[in-house]
Amino acid sequence: MKVILLEKVGRYGSLGDEVVVKNGFARNFLLPQGKALRATEANRKHFEAEKVAIEKRNEERKEQAAGIATGLNGHSIIMIRQAAETGQLYGSVSSRDISEALVRDGFEVQRSQVDLALAIKTVGLHEVELKLHAEVDINVKVNVARSEDEAKRQATGEDLLIVSYDDESDKVQDLGEVFEEDDKQLDELEPNSEDEAEDTGEVEAETAEEASEEAEVLEEEKQ
Repeated sequence: MKVILLEKVGRYGSLGDEVVVKNGFARNFLLPQGKALRATEANRKHFEAEKVAIEKRNEERKEQAAGIATGLNGHSIIMIRQAAETGQLYGSVSSRDISEALVRDGFEVQRSQVDLALAIKTVGLHEVELKLHAEVDINVKVNVARSEDEAKRQATGEDLLIVSYDDESDKVQDLGEVFEEDDKQLDELEPNSEDEAEDTGEVEAETAEEASEEAEVLEEEKQ
């Protein structure tokens, strides 16, 4: 589809340019958001008649966006979410969540201005770009944590997902002590093989001696 741009749109062109874009991009984004007009003869005449007003309006929007960007410089927002010990969220943080959080902080940022391709699904500090205007963008820090305390610790640079190897070695040592204790208990329960063999030999000797005596008695009776 051929359109007339009403503001700068990325790599496509600047205000007043006639460019060809994909139909879906035009219908779903450029036209409904007032960023372009269909390149018809009637719209060309309309653009030329309103060009000065359109340029002025675009400049005002740019200045407004620049003012918001100045206020957002160095700003961060905290998002509290439930998460596993691995840091994986049970839910997610979306562009809508970020937009609503910024609005609560007093910044007029629309969901469409949050450049988040995929929802955030892990705890930590995340840099998210805001496209406030075609020529104005800024990054904000999104601090996703399981509690306010964790958020404060993350903000100071602490990585809450680092595993302590000292803790792991202590766990291994504790397990080793448990197994060692089990072995001792098993040794106490099991009979000593040498003692058992000695007892068995004594029983066999006594049995043989008794048999010999019985044989002698029988022999004497026969005589």
